Amino acid sequence: MNTALASSFDAGLQRRRDVATISTIGIAHGTSHFFHMLLPPLFPAFIQAFGLSYSELGLLVTTFFVISGAGQALAGFVVDRIGARPVLFAAMASFFLASVAAGLAQGFGGLMLAAALAGVGNAPFHPADFTILNKRVSPPRLGHAFSVHGISGNLGWAVAPVFSMGIANATGNWRMAYLGTALVALAVIGLLFLQRAAIDDRQGSWGHAKPAVGAKPEHPMAFLKLPSVWLCFSFFFWSTAALSAIQSFASPALHQIYGLPLAQTAYVVTGYMLAGAAGMVCGGFLVARAQRLERTIAFAMAFAAALLLLAATGWLPGGLAAAVAACAGFGTGLAGPSRDMLIKRAAPPGATGRVYGTVYSGLDIGFAIAAPVFGAILDHGMPRGVFAGSAAALLMGIASAGMVGLGVSRRPAAVAAA
Repeated sequence: MNTALASSFDAGLQRRRDVATISTIGIAHGTSHFFHMLLPPLFPAFIQAFGLSYSELGLLVTTFFVISGAGQALAGFVVDRIGARPVLFAAMASFFLASVAAGLAQGFGGLMLAAALAGVGNAPFHPADFTILNKRVSPPRLGHAFSVHGISGNLGWAVAPVFSMGIANATGNWRMAYLGTALVALAVIGLLFLQRAAIDDRQGSWGHAKPAVGAKPEHPMAFLKLPSVWLCFSFFFWSTAALSAIQSFASPALHQIYGLPLAQTAYVVTGYMLAGAAGMVCGGFLVARAQRLERTIAFAMAFAAALLLLAATGWLPGGLAAAVAACAGFGTGLAGPSRDMLIKRAAPPGATGRVYGTVYSGLDIGFAIAAPVFGAILDHGMPRGVFAGSAAALLMGIASAGMVGLGVSRRPAAVAAA
């Protein structure tokens, strides 16, 4: 009886520790996505205040993602060397400084500084987050941890425009919005400090395969020789290219294809993100049961691609087409937890930060490249190409995930079952 009670107590203690880690990392990740949108919601205010062109404003976005992408790959090495927790604190401090720079900006240079600082802050999040989750969360809850991580990112994207524009409109001064974002960064720094034990990746080693006894240590760059790493990178590139198309151009594309008012089509992106969050909830349950994760990814992303192709046909009533495009987010969300688990299985022991940093830099590069490409498609009078191209990118992502899964399944069982 005493043994049973002790076992039950230990299980309850581990559950509370898991919940603390998952929720804290979820809030931190949501904050990083919140700061993706530090500048774009207030672009109209910058045009009025500084006379900037859309090309200059687009360069701010490109700067953010180029710095974040390059920094993400490098941050993985830092995480593996000094630990994830101090890197998270530094990232949040960079978000605070980005808010200050944006609030004090007197022109394009000040805004460029803010974009650069925000990019530096965003760079470490995926290697740091996934290192902490993989090390601290017990295996039965790891799928749910990945699900919460993805959902929080979608919610951060959704909240940021409402927050910034709400403060700017309420105060009549766009600079006050950046006082608000600076306070957000400080509040999250305070939360991370209070929960510092829950995000200490030096404690706990859940989810890590152990190197074989007597195995020769590999060079820190050896993981770059693994085809699975670059296939995961390509998967992120293609899936993010699809997301970039929807985030940036679904609204004007639906307006041009179906004649829907922009005030109505603007809600499609919000619907896509909310559907994605719902998909991630379901995906967190699926990932715990699936052995061949690439099959779950293929089914979910093929479903999303089919809906986007249907929206591209022009056959549906306008309102239904907008709803179909939004529902495609469920498919991409459903694939999210399986995607993150597949990368975990593909990562060699001891290189979690480096692998996640390299792989997730595909996300930033996908955003940086896809936006101008799909913008050009729209400029050339081909609005259906936005949805068709997004569907094609998802299909390319399925192919990449399939090859990663094939490589993982060929490993010895002891290595694959990390």
